[in-house]
Amino acid sequence: MIDFVLSKKQQELKEGIHNVGKFVIRPMSLEMDRNHEVPEPFLRNFMKLAGGRGGQDIENFGEDGSGEEGKKERDPSKISEANRTSAVGAEELAWADAAMVLCMPGAGLGGPPVKSTGTPEQRKRFLGMFKGMDTGPLKWGAYGLTEPGAGSDVSGIRSSCRKDGKHWVLNGRKCYITNGGRAIWTVIFATIDPALGRAGHRAFVVEKGTPGFEVGKIEEKMGLRANETAELVLEDCRVPEENLLGGEAAYTTKEGGFMTAMKTFDNTRPLVGAMAVGIGRAAYEYARDFVKENYLIGRPIPRYAAIAAKLSQVSRKLDAARMLVWRATYMADMGIPNAKEASMSKAAAGQAATQACIDAIEICGAHGSIATEHALLEKWFRDVKVYDIFEGTGNIQRIVIAKRIMPGLKAF
Repeated sequence: MIDFVLSKKQQELKEGIHNVGKFVIRPMSLEMDRNHEVPEPFLRNFMKLAGGRGGQDIENFGEDGSGEEGKKERDPSKISEANRTSAVGAEELAWADAAMVLCMPGAGLGGPPVKSTGTPEQRKRFLGMFKGMDTGPLKWGAYGLTEPGAGSDVSGIRSSCRKDGKHWVLNGRKCYITNGGRAIWTVIFATIDPALGRAGHRAFVVEKGTPGFEVGKIEEKMGLRANETAELVLEDCRVPEENLLGGEAAYTTKEGGFMTAMKTFDNTRPLVGAMAVGIGRAAYEYARDFVKENYLIGRPIPRYAAIAAKLSQVSRKLDAARMLVWRATYMADMGIPNAKEASMSKAAAGQAATQACIDAIEICGAHGSIATEHALLEKWFRDVKVYDIFEGTGNIQRIVIAKRIMPGLKAF
């Protein structure tokens, strides 16, 4: 049964990240946003604190980074907490600065598909690259699915792939790829034939420096400015056949490549929800404290009652979103299919966090909406919008939920 009380390890993690966030990250937040980067010395110091493991939990991949521990039969006497612990940490980091979470070195969104679909050799090779970042160079992985004409509709990707001897030749363009410009490898999705729809999808690990694989423009964004978002271009990019994720055996079913993408979302959507809750909580706490410090709330003024009601509603919705995140991560930890619950957590968290930022700005008035050196609310408002967009828009989440509530539904 899911436990809504954090374990001692999780509580210590939460408190530790919160303190670093409050006293180190938050004071740097506006400067990082203006400069469009997180200072590398800070990331390197964070790597040392994390033992060189970065934005992924190498412990779950086995000591050699191969992912073999994740493939072993589950010990029923031991309950995994990896996904929920990641959600707790992601919420606290996003509370401090949302871009910071996405900047963390590690396999990033590329890790889950390699772990779930990759062969033992691929897991050892590609995930093992991220060991030892406390002393060696910082490294990032990336996940290349979105295209100019295929974002929410994953089945509509047009990047092509064809077999040529012992290589695959890839052509296409990917956009809005987190850490795409600096990643040492990127999981790229392409199709052998667009007419086949999902059945034509293939996933490849394309390494930086592969001929024909280039970084296009680095996006100028409204929010999360300190994090890099890149365009990737593939022009007759020749990828060795051993970089086909999972090998040929992974695509014997009609939806092998498509399901690789979906499995990734089932793990990452709750984490995106956790980050959204972190931003929303930051805005809520800012507004709450502002009211306490600037209003004589002991006086019976109707406006104060309206503000209290609004803050109460925001707090309630954020707590509900967090519980949905924890349920989805619990199911992932237990190996229970969680596609519906993952979508529920992301849809609820994105909406709750966005409303929290809007309400906080309205409560604080000009103080909250003017971009001064103290106006973190303005930054959070810019940052939060994308949390109802990436990893599948809010509308897509509602479609996923509806189709699982009513199998066979043809309304969409």
